[in-house]
Amino acid sequence: QVQLVESGGGLVQPGGSLRLSCAASGFTLDYYAIGWFRQAPGKEREWVSCIDRANVMTHYVGSVKGRFTVSRWNAKKMVWLQMDRLTPEDTAVYYCARKPSCSDPDYDHWGQGTQVTVSS
Repeated sequence: QVQLVESGGGLVQPGGSLRLSCAASGFTLDYYAIGWFRQAPGKEREWVSCIDRANVMTHYVGSVKGRFTVSRWNAKKMVWLQMDRLTPEDTAVYYCARKPSCSDPDYDHWGQGTQVTVSS
């Protein structure tokens, strides 16, 4: 059974950091790119980042470039999203999802999400 499980969310003050984890099971992570998305209350889901299968290419939405870093360790079946210099605008539920490559259009499995709240 394919599963993606996010963790690491929580409450953090503006300017702080969090590291989100995405644990993969039921499939070979090496064969998939992993994307991160977020959805804030009352807003549409927003793509945040994608990391390719080989951990060579990474992509970010403009609003997080220079603040967020995506990484992966295929042997451990883990993907991480390091989030630094957080702002209240980063508050959202964060999801990871898989697809064959970052250039493919469709993600076929999603995690359940982890809440990130940035507030003083």
